[in-house]
Amino acid sequence: MSNPADSIAQHYHERTKYNPETIATKGKSLDWSQQPSPYKEYKIGQVYDLKPYLAAQEETQQNEEIKQEEHFAEWQNLSLFLIDSYGLTARLQTVYGDPIYLRAAPSAGGLYPAEIYLVSKGTSWLPAGLYNYQVKDHTIIHFWDSNVWSQFEAACFDNPLLAEVELAIVTTAVFYRSAWRYEDRAYRRVFLDTGHLLANLDLAASINGFRAYLIGGFQDEALNKILYLDSQTEAAIAVVPLLNLQQQSTLDLSQCQQENALASEITCDYPEIPDGELLGYLHQATQIETKQLPNLEIKEQDQQTNADKYNFPFCSKIDINTHQYLDWEPKLQKLEDTLLKRRSTRSYSGAEIKWEELLALLNFTYQPQNYQQQGLNSCPDYFTLDLIQTFIAVSGVTGLDTGCYYYAPQVQELRQVRFKNFRRELHYLCLGQNLGRDAAAVVFHTANLSQAIAQYGDRVYRYLHLDAGHLGQRMNLAAIHLNLGVSGIAGFFDNQVNEVLGIPPEEAVLYLTTLGRPQP
Repeated sequence: MSNPADSIAQHYHERTKYNPETIATKGKSLDWSQQPSPYKEYKIGQVYDLKPYLAAQEETQQNEEIKQEEHFAEWQNLSLFLIDSYGLTARLQTVYGDPIYLRAAPSAGGLYPAEIYLVSKGTSWLPAGLYNYQVKDHTIIHFWDSNVWSQFEAACFDNPLLAEVELAIVTTAVFYRSAWRYEDRAYRRVFLDTGHLLANLDLAASINGFRAYLIGGFQDEALNKILYLDSQTEAAIAVVPLLNLQQQSTLDLSQCQQENALASEITCDYPEIPDGELLGYLHQATQIETKQLPNLEIKEQDQQTNADKYNFPFCSKIDINTHQYLDWEPKLQKLEDTLLKRRSTRSYSGAEIKWEELLALLNFTYQPQNYQQQGLNSCPDYFTLDLIQTFIAVSGVTGLDTGCYYYAPQVQELRQVRFKNFRRELHYLCLGQNLGRDAAAVVFHTANLSQAIAQYGDRVYRYLHLDAGHLGQRMNLAAIHLNLGVSGIAGFFDNQVNEVLGIPPEEAVLYLTTLGRPQP
């Protein structure tokens, strides 16, 4: 039984932990013929086909005609932006007959709970109203043509970002797509998956002439109604205003970032919630009705101590302020190629990776300011990044002792907190998956839930998993660019991770990313 003083987010986290003694009795037998469709269909609306703009670089008569169209550049940017972020990138045949289509953003179990909506203020090329990105055929469908922008701004508490842009993305989630397989724990996976997508949206924006911002604090019920969502099965998750970089902007970024993650209430009075209803209860409890800023006093205190967190006297410390940068080439062509070819690794060889490779990977993931000259956003938006901690279990990195390290990104330092080779334990912690055993390194993202909830209320549970997924996807892309193997893991023995690796017990484990040499 959970502590009655726990908030609903803490209660959910405890209830959805995997435990070696009970995991065999949890879960259900899956009827694969009943797997939910990962595509949403609209029967009515005007369809805009984005496929012709993908091949417009080829020199054909048809493409030359397309290039002469008014607003060709705007449509091409939008087409490439969406395909780079969430488009179909591969087809896999299954033993059940129907193929699986992989997308640019990874998803646990290939279930893809996220949907992409576009809200247009009304431009010379994109009429006002609501659009849904139809992933399966790379089109957008204009299913509501009334101007909803003023209502949209109100639902986002008149966030100043929306006064500067003409187009915004809203990512939503169809919860049952993930809950069908992962039950109540699916809530974690939905937000990790959406975090992957948010990372892609930020990077794809840089490639295609946009600057992506984030809004995580909005009036849930109002925004769901604007999008005509069935609030019993789906909901808005994040708002991404897109600034056209060719337009002049007077944005005060400090004000915008202060308001992108609003706080919710802390709910400690809740009934006995049966299994199967916990996901829905938590989501309802983390909704926002009125604008409430986070507890800034606590936030500032924590930011002051973050550089010294887990700076134990016995730690060996390694300065990793590095010039190991990734080269994405002119016009970020290598980045776009990587977005489209990214795949999760299924098995590792057990061989070591190079120290320089680990440095380059950490640099791209945590030091985006080093990529401004290459044309990338030097300050991508997160929600509560200052609350995320990073630990790395090293099993095979050339020139680096095995053990568990704490990574301090502000001072760019690795601090060794455990001295041991953890391969056998990592195999166990990752639910017996060989990925944990054979990886050269496993990265763990954690957060102090009590501290986070004190600042942002129970809604912070959303923000933490969104940010962990965002970091994980940047790590994914860096690894693929370096020809390394990489795979995210959201299923693990929660408490045992802390015990085995020496991670303080107050740190809730959010996400794992395995890195290594892929099996030939």
